[in-house]
Amino acid sequence: MRRVRYGILWAGLLASSPLLAACQWQQTETEARGQTVWFNAWGGDQAVNRYLDWVSGEVKRDYAIDLRIVHIADAADAVKRIQTETRAGRTHNGSIDLLWVNGENFRALKTAGLLKTGWAEQLPNWRYVDTQKPVREDFSVPTGGAESPWGSAQLTFIARRSDTPAPLADADALLSYARAHPGTVTYPRPPDFTGTAFLEQLLITQTTQPDALKQPPDDKTFDAVTAPLWVYLDKLHPNLWRKGTDFPASPAKMDTMLANGTLRLSLTFNPMHARQKATSGELPADSYSFGFTQGMLGNVHFVTIPANARAAAGAQVVANFLLSPAAQSRKADPAIWGDPTVLDPVKLPALVPQSGEKTPPVLAEPHAAWVNALEQEWLRRYGTH
Repeated sequence: MRRVRYGILWAGLLASSPLLAACQWQQTETEARGQTVWFNAWGGDQAVNRYLDWVSGEVKRDYAIDLRIVHIADAADAVKRIQTETRAGRTHNGSIDLLWVNGENFRALKTAGLLKTGWAEQLPNWRYVDTQKPVREDFSVPTGGAESPWGSAQLTFIARRSDTPAPLADADALLSYARAHPGTVTYPRPPDFTGTAFLEQLLITQTTQPDALKQPPDDKTFDAVTAPLWVYLDKLHPNLWRKGTDFPASPAKMDTMLANGTLRLSLTFNPMHARQKATSGELPADSYSFGFTQGMLGNVHFVTIPANARAAAGAQVVANFLLSPAAQSRKADPAIWGDPTVLDPVKLPALVPQSGEKTPPVLAEPHAAWVNALEQEWLRRYGTH
């Protein structure tokens, strides 16, 4: 009897032991060898694309995984494809194995039960993750282990020292700056991701009911919560490029307009973007980043695995590689990409380079449901000009 009890106890200890976890991960790596992993990722930046080409070479060499990058313009397109495949009964052998995602697109997939869950924190490289960052929630939606963090992001302004010697401290300073330099300030047209993030940034700092942003918008209170945002934009728009009757299609377009002198400010969701683009010569050498003193909207971006993925093991191995110190270090280098790490530098002393730039406090994203609500109201008010 004692032997049986001891045997049960030993089995329980083994089941929770690092040894078993290591064995399970070894099985995952073995299953992944020879798999083709279709990774759908935003393809709007050549630095990102070059980095992913490097990742493909590394996982091919080290894990015998054929990583195929599918460059997409918007993760929403991939979400629609996953939804369509599932409705058609394609519950296995889906066309997407790994997807770069966050925010509303993640919420749509998770709510519909279309994601593999419970795997992210089982990755060996999770032990390096900075859990002080919002890596367990995405736009106030718990990830449930369905997403592995990949990079950090924060809404950031870009200016030139020759035009804007000192950063703008807050939204009031931005409004005064636009009035002083009419036609040289703007933002991307929503539903561009960065354009919508700009609306969220203003809403967070202007609303008198910030706690309402932690929950989905309520039809009964939406007008009252958002009223200060529209009052601000009504003041700002007449001073914008083309007097707010037209908006650039993307942050990349704004970068071009900053470089040729049309604009005095650009926007990005990467605090190291200005350094990276100045290093590559795509922005003037005196370009610099800044944010409002009280803070700027920030989040973490992730990779996720659809429930109908055909190469789930391979996708997990790729996600684990993306979290490795070597991959995170290369990604954070402004000469490569300049995307901030999600790893904890305390756990990796002097290994992953930091940006060297002081960033403002991070303001948490509103609940994911605010994205569509703000975009629709913005389009109703300003989209038909």
